[in-house]
Amino acid sequence: MTARTHDLAAITALGVVFILRPSATITLSTAIVAVLANLIGGITPDIDQPTAPLWRNLPIGKYFGRMFGMLNGGHRFLTHSLVGLYLFGLAAHWFLQLVHPITGSVDLDLVWRAFMLGMLSHLVMDTLTKEGVPWLLPIPIKFGVPPLKRLRITTGKAGETLLVFPALILFNIAFYFAHYHQLLNILHRHIT
Repeated sequence: MTARTHDLAAITALGVVFILRPSATITLSTAIVAVLANLIGGITPDIDQPTAPLWRNLPIGKYFGRMFGMLNGGHRFLTHSLVGLYLFGLAAHWFLQLVHPITGSVDLDLVWRAFMLGMLSHLVMDTLTKEGVPWLLPIPIKFGVPPLKRLRITTGKAGETLLVFPALILFNIAFYFAHYHQLLNILHRHIT
């Protein structure tokens, strides 16, 4: 999937969890940082490509990206597995603990969960593509939905741009329409 589809999928997942399992309290600063963490998590698994946004924005990033990609087995290998999800979860937790003294009223547990939800949404979305995802590494089998590869989505092609992306938008419209009063209630009570 393209980065914009991963962004929309990550924010969709975060919205669904926010509405269906609202936190007891949440500050505005936590909400903002959680959304940013969620979007970062939504594209993090693709750092195994030299063309990833992270590498493109560094002066010699494409070289670091190429090296990183080779070290973790190439695109859609370690970073697209449950092992990768676990390792990135540990790294994100460590980073958040490191910056904890300067975060003020930001609930870093919610930020971490938002990041992990973004990463998980990335893996789920890539499971819909022809290449699939090696969920169970070190078992090198790539899983995809539907099981027939020819029925899966090709990244950046009509299936994604005319089916998956619009379906996510329509899902968001329907979901927020159906949960409008609950969303207003949550925002009114919990954002301080």
